[in-house]
Amino acid sequence: MNLTKRTELHRLPDRGAHDRETIYQILDAGFLAHVGFCVEGQPFVIPTLYGRDGAKLYLHGSAASRMLGQLATGIPACVTVTLVDGLVLARSAFDHSMNYRSAVAFGTAQKIADPAQKMKSLRVISEHLIAGRWQEVRQPSEKELKATTVLEFSIEEASSKVRSGPPLDDEDDYRLPVWAGVLPLETKSRVPIPDDRLIDGVIVPDYVRDYQARLNGGTSHPSDK
Repeated sequence: MNLTKRTELHRLPDRGAHDRETIYQILDAGFLAHVGFCVEGQPFVIPTLYGRDGAKLYLHGSAASRMLGQLATGIPACVTVTLVDGLVLARSAFDHSMNYRSAVAFGTAQKIADPAQKMKSLRVISEHLIAGRWQEVRQPSEKELKATTVLEFSIEEASSKVRSGPPLDDEDDYRLPVWAGVLPLETKSRVPIPDDRLIDGVIVPDYVRDYQARLNGGTSHPSDK
């Protein structure tokens, strides 16, 4: 990825990286992004699901969405994904931290008008969220497609930042009788809850039952190879 003032890391730059592999790994391991943009001087940050295909991120929502309508005009935007891996508990209040992986992408978006491309992009989002689901469910109808806006966000430049490991206390603080260490955190799936109106004989699919494996390892994208 290109390095400019937008993606230059000033605070603890040794934790940062600008290579595509690291950035894509973080994007693929997450599924919730926060999209930042400004309208007439007012900043907005909106959470949304996304999907990735190469250097493109796909966003979708209601055709009445203000965020999607504004982004479709080509205004500059920032998409951020953060994964929290643990709370880092130090011996001093000042040195507390967290272990995390984050990616920040800058670029612009355009509205997808072609129905076939729109359907393909929705599949990317669906498969990013839960791989295997798209091929099993009913596809969007023409009416549903018209009611949905899909944007293609082109990643022009991006950066990532990762912190891992134990707390880093001042040398004198290591003698304090205070517990210190890392409290690991993770996003976990639980036992699936079937819908009350599920047809008899329909079982939980493998991609739902094994969803935790996806959370642990992220997803791969053939377009990156």
